[in-house]
Amino acid sequence: MLKLLGAMLILLAGTLLGFYQASQLSRRPKQISELIRLLQRLETEIVYGFTPLPEALRQTGRAGTHPVGSLFLDTAAELVKPDGRSVQTIWEQTLTAGWRNTSMKPNEKEVLLQLGSTLGLTDREDQVKHLKLAVNQLQGEADCAREEQQRYERMWKSLGLLMGLLVVILMY
Repeated sequence: MLKLLGAMLILLAGTLLGFYQASQLSRRPKQISELIRLLQRLETEIVYGFTPLPEALRQTGRAGTHPVGSLFLDTAAELVKPDGRSVQTIWEQTLTAGWRNTSMKPNEKEVLLQLGSTLGLTDREDQVKHLKLAVNQLQGEADCAREEQQRYERMWKSLGLLMGLLVVILMY
């Protein structure tokens, strides 16, 4: 009886691991799409609202969901602190700190880090160009993420179950 319970727990653990990996794959395209939407909203805040950067980031972050919206909210909160750090430094630090909460990969992070090097340093038109460039790059990453999801999501679900089953067979 105890062996059967142990086998079921191992099988359950393998299955849950596979489903976790599959959920990571399904969250990534959603989070990239959310990021694109928030960058477009930031562009609107900068161009049409003439909103200062900390307030534009705060409003943009409020429009998003966790964890993507938190990247913008955390940056806005750090920008209002009078510690003399540059926007680029704050952007990099908040992205690095909040990135582990997302399902996105380093390619998306690199796009945002490139955007952060120009954010708040140039005039509105130049910032809009960089925001549009980041959106275009992220749309390409979103397409790749959807393809990866379609290709590997079912595989991970099956693989988790099969890995658990293999461990149970090898143990008994």
